[in-house]
Amino acid sequence: MASVIDICNKALDKVGQSPIISLEDGTKAANLCSRNWPLIRDQVLRDHPWNFATRRATLAPSSTVPDWGFTASFPLPSACLRVTEVLDLSTSDYQIEGRAILADATVLYIRYVERITDPNVYDASFIDSAATRLAAEMCEALTQNNKKKEMLFSEYDASLTAAKRVDGQENPPVPFEEDEWITARF
Repeated sequence: MASVIDICNKALDKVGQSPIISLEDGTKAANLCSRNWPLIRDQVLRDHPWNFATRRATLAPSSTVPDWGFTASFPLPSACLRVTEVLDLSTSDYQIEGRAILADATVLYIRYVERITDPNVYDASFIDSAATRLAAEMCEALTQNNKKKEMLFSEYDASLTAAKRVDGQENPPVPFEEDEWITARF
């Protein structure tokens, strides 16, 4: 199991820096890790619907009704970072505004990416991607090397692509639903 310190030290290894003992040890590297980790964690979670962070929820409408366009407003779960699916609605049937989904419905069923703060839940691909993204973010401040920073962002893109492939293989294929536009040719 990895800790936040382990992830930060992996990022520091990627930029050729010494490891830290704690996020509060007062070094430049620890201060950068402490300041950037929560933001980078959430960004990497938003960049891909990680299987370990995917959740389902049933949403009830709030008492606040949108001024126009839709009949109901559904507050998002507090830890929701990204909505990946609204069951039984096409993308034109709802709109995400602020921390709510607006729709003409009485209940919504959603899948979303949740903010996960416990590093014991992270999978190996997420740890690698997050450490690489954190390294890229801290690289200039620690090394003043823009070339290395660009290389780390490329490495992050590659790690995210590999993670998507692995996550995709863990789930069964999603059947493609044919609508009228697709079947009109046949």
